[in-house]
Amino acid sequence: MKKSLLFFIGAIVMVSIALVGCSSDSDSSGSSGNSGGDSTQDTLIYGRGADATRLDPARVTDGESLKVTQQVMETLVNFKPGTTDLEPGLATDWEQKDDGKTYVFQLREDVKFQDGTDFNADAVVYNFERWQNGSSEDNFAYYPSMFGGFGDDSVIKDVEAVDDHTVEIHLKTPFAPFLKNLAMTPFAIGSPDALENGNFEKEPVGTGPFAFDSWEKNSKIVLKKNEDYWNEGKPKLNQVIFQVIPDNASRLNALKNGEIDLMDGVNPSDVASIEKNDALTIWNRPPLNLGYLGFNVEEEPFDDKAVREALSYAVDKDALVDAFYAGNGESAKNPMPPTIDGFNDDIEPYEFDPDKAKEKLADAGYPDGFEMELWTMTNPRPYLPQPEKIAEAIQSSFGKAGVDVKIKTMEWSTYIEKLTDGESPAFLMGWTGDNGDADNFLYSLLDEDSIGSNNMSRYANKDVHKLLKDAQTEPDDDKRMDLYKEAQEIIHEEAPWIPLVYAEEPLAGNADMQDYQPNPTGSEPFDEVSFK
Repeated sequence: MKKSLLFFIGAIVMVSIALVGCSSDSDSSGSSGNSGGDSTQDTLIYGRGADATRLDPARVTDGESLKVTQQVMETLVNFKPGTTDLEPGLATDWEQKDDGKTYVFQLREDVKFQDGTDFNADAVVYNFERWQNGSSEDNFAYYPSMFGGFGDDSVIKDVEAVDDHTVEIHLKTPFAPFLKNLAMTPFAIGSPDALENGNFEKEPVGTGPFAFDSWEKNSKIVLKKNEDYWNEGKPKLNQVIFQVIPDNASRLNALKNGEIDLMDGVNPSDVASIEKNDALTIWNRPPLNLGYLGFNVEEEPFDDKAVREALSYAVDKDALVDAFYAGNGESAKNPMPPTIDGFNDDIEPYEFDPDKAKEKLADAGYPDGFEMELWTMTNPRPYLPQPEKIAEAIQSSFGKAGVDVKIKTMEWSTYIEKLTDGESPAFLMGWTGDNGDADNFLYSLLDEDSIGSNNMSRYANKDVHKLLKDAQTEPDDDKRMDLYKEAQEIIHEEAPWIPLVYAEEPLAGNADMQDYQPNPTGSEPFDEVSFK
């Protein structure tokens, strides 16, 4: 097993060396000539721990897929660099009418998809109708999470092309998170022709600064410059390559050796040494995430609130933060981070108390504890930099409360699929916010409408559902935040999760990279990036 893994890592390093030799620093690779400096480097190689699952952003929920598709496809409205504030995207302007139930978008003109077809109002209508008429949540997991459901269940009533460059979107009710939801990559506009006639999941076609070039599964995805990109002077690079190197330490070695230019999944313990290396630099992604332990509330014994509450006393979160985050994390108490408006800071966290956990387990009918499985992914995530080690630490903590934990691991794409299907009894997971709104955490992750997509605990509570639905249509922002705070009180009491940590994600890269600005959502375009 270990021999196979070493061979695999070795093969990846050899591939990386070959890539660098042929493109990253080569004069002959064809510099874009518009990078703004004397650098001949026109390729960015991004090292990451896992591959994308699919390249149709409407059909995925994982960041590894979305950070690739964001380079290829664009949304009507964008997040400003480094923030979750909104700015124009494929729509240059918009207005609300009918008490917030109609949005009128003016579309950017003279924009073409990478297959040469026109971007226009008909293309926007086509994409919205495609999502709205999804046959199941398995096809378009994000759409029902963000817009209430498919077809008649959706808050979107219809989408109308007024003329070639004007679109009206009619809602059934005012919907507070609507614009921020539209800025999310899953709602990027794809070429209708490619969606109908192409192999979109493997070869996406959008209007973005980079076009899809090739994909070697579990190795690399290559994107090339969109020569006809509407935003003159961008992108500044000729190529972006997403390179899979599963092990954090191997990825850091590849960065130090110049085989890659940027990496995520930095071990917090490595940050200090990276900062001392003049050839490298560290960026800290603004915190907008949390890692958590989820219970499948449909399975015994986790269908019993008393058991979930008991185990909430059995995790030493502060020890996890000290051991695995090196000062770049904070113990969590709510299912959303304190950087989001509506965070309920009055909630008292469950303190680490193994004796109290044992006492409560006995009260729940388990005086001798029980055996359980705890599932975890193998690849690092921003909120869980060493998931298997963190699972082992929780295994030890639960053991002190009398619960015998067996850890089960699996690779990312399989893990996501099985958790979405509700196959895990208890699992480690996390979430990086998509748009900076409380709805994107609470409704997406813990509402009954999101079971089968991002609600992997399969938690359903009628009172929470009403609060979250009321919050979506509440025009007064203060009242809206009060609804989210009330929902957090119920969720805390029912404990479908053990919130573990709010993490600040360090990213390491080539010190010659310029104009790179990590976004708190975890995705960012590379159209501005160049090398000195």
